[in-house]
Amino acid sequence: MVKATGFVRRVLGFVFLAFGLNVFVQLIPQMHMPNPALEFFIGLAATGYMLPLLYISQAVAGALLLVGLFVPLALAILAPIVINILLFHLFLAPEGIPLALMIVAFEASLGWAYRDAFASMLQAKVTPEEIARTETAQHPVTA
Repeated sequence: MVKATGFVRRVLGFVFLAFGLNVFVQLIPQMHMPNPALEFFIGLAATGYMLPLLYISQAVAGALLLVGLFVPLALAILAPIVINILLFHLFLAPEGIPLALMIVAFEASLGWAYRDAFASMLQAKVTPEEIARTETAQHPVTA
């Protein structure tokens, strides 16, 4: 299972690193987009910040996944991007649904594999003191 998780992590990391860097170095040729999808991208580009933020986030998170550093953080950064990829292809560009579903499956499987890292994020009510007590109990300082 560990080998499969490592493989999925590297593949997802490579996908996001490649697509994130594609804007800057043109590794992948531009795909034809249907009109609604093109209008969506024109709107994002018009903001002046959204597309650069998106591509830089993808590249950084992809690189983190690829090398295996801060994997839960990378997955958290990519989660809203992955949801948007799925919805984009469901509503605006259906020909990309197979790739979108693969990305969702990879993100979900990695999220499950690293679920313990997200435990404190998924508590309904928590205070900083409770987190400090939990961390101290899990990692006691030895003198």
